[in-house]
Amino acid sequence: MTQYTNPDLIGDSPAWMSFIWIAFTVSMTLMLVGIYYLPVDWWIRGYLYMGTLFLTASTLTLSKSLRDRHEYERMVNRVKTARTEQVLNKYES
Repeated sequence: MTQYTNPDLIGDSPAWMSFIWIAFTVSMTLMLVGIYYLPVDWWIRGYLYMGTLFLTASTLTLSKSLRDRHEYERMVNRVKTARTEQVLNKYES
C-alpha cells in the first residue's frame, strides 16, 4: 500500500536566476541603446521604444500566465491523485 506524498518542490538555482536577470538586463540595455543611436527622426525612435517596452511587457505577462496555468494543472493532478489514493485505500482495507 503506497501512500500519496507531495513531491519535493525544487526551485531554480541562484546561478540560473542570476543568468536570467543578467541576460534580460543586457538585452534590454543593448536594445534601448541601439534605438537611441539609430540615425532616424525622434518619432521613429519613440515608436521603436514604445514597441520594445510593450513587447517586453506582453512577453512577461505571457510567461507568467503560462506558468500559472502549469501550476494550476499540477494542483488539479495532485488532487485527482489524492482522491484516487483515498478510493484505493478504502477498497484495500
